[in-house]
Amino acid sequence: MSPRLPTTNLATRASAITVSIPTPLRDCCRGAGELSFPAANLQAVLEELERRCPKLHRSICDETGALRRHINLFVNIHHMRDRDGLATRLAAGDVVTIMTAVSGG
Repeated sequence: MSPRLPTTNLATRASAITVSIPTPLRDCCRGAGELSFPAANLQAVLEELERRCPKLHRSICDETGALRRHINLFVNIHHMRDRDGLATRLAAGDVVTIMTAVSGG
């Protein structure tokens, strides 16, 4: 009989979301292209990023903790502004994509 994993590990894994990190910001999180952890909404994602990757958090949030003007967050294919902003609820398996604005001429 194979050993059973503790329920807490299964629950954490089952409720995990994935955060996709854009290439220009990967040096802020030791080169990771993705991070996975449980989060109930986008605000919780930012709080967890502040805890896990403070340099990344400072790159996407200002000193008040608000999302910087040139940063966009998507949940799956939907921009957060088309949903409930940072209160947008997340479900297991959701992908949060951080996108930096591109400008030029």
